[in-house]
Amino acid sequence: MRGDGCATTIETGPLGDLSSIVSAWVRGWTISRATPPPVPAPHGWQVDVGLPGHRRRFVLHAPDERTLTRLGRHQNAPGTWIKVAGDPAELRAALPPEWQLDDTGYLMTTTFRAAAEPPPPPPYAVRVQTSGGVVTAEVLDPEGRIAASGKLATTGAYAIVDQVETATAHRRRGLGTVVMRTLAWHALRRGAGTGILVATDDGRGLYGSLGWTVRSPIAVACVPEPAAA
Repeated sequence: MRGDGCATTIETGPLGDLSSIVSAWVRGWTISRATPPPVPAPHGWQVDVGLPGHRRRFVLHAPDERTLTRLGRHQNAPGTWIKVAGDPAELRAALPPEWQLDDTGYLMTTTFRAAAEPPPPPPYAVRVQTSGGVVTAEVLDPEGRIAASGKLATTGAYAIVDQVETATAHRRRGLGTVVMRTLAWHALRRGAGTGILVATDDGRGLYGSLGWTVRSPIAVACVPEPAAA
C-alpha cells in the first residue's frame, strides 16, 4: 500500500533521555523477537531470551562499576549476555574473567519525516507483512527471493528497527535504504515519530546517511555456552 504521506498526529519521544531510549529499545526488541516482556533490573532490564547460546540478557544504561561487577559474579550462567550503553573498556574492567567482550554496537536514533512510501528499483518488488505487532518489510528479486529485509516494532512514541539485512548478491543497490524508508513510513502510520536501533560497525554508515545519529556505544559481553556435542 502506498500513499502521499501520513496525516496521523505523530508523537516524538524525548531524544535527550538515554534511559528512555534504552528502555524503549528493549521493549521493542522483545516484541520483534517474540520473547517474554522485559523485567526491571538495576540500571536497566532483564530479558529471558531462551535460545541456545543466548539464554538471558541484561540491558543497562549508565550502571556503575560496582553494579556491573556484582551482576557479572551472580549472573554468570553460560549463555548470559550483558549490553551496556557505555564504554566497552569499562565493561571489560568490571566483569570477572569468564566474561568475553563481543562486537560493540551503536545505539542510534532519528526523527521520522512524513514522505511517500518509497518504490524499489527495478526489477525488485516490496512486500510488507504485519504479524503480532511486528511489521516486516522485504525486498524481493524477480524470482520472489528475499534480497533485503527488516523489522519494525512500535512502543508508544518510539519505533524500533531490527534485523535489517541485505543478501550479499544484492548489496550496493540501495535495497537497505528502501527497507529503512519503508519501515519509517509504517512507523509514521502507527503514530511513532522517533526511531531507535542498535547498529553494527558496518551498518551505522548506512543509517548515518539516512539521518540517524549515534547516541551511545553499546558495549557487549557474554559468558559463552559450550556447543552441543
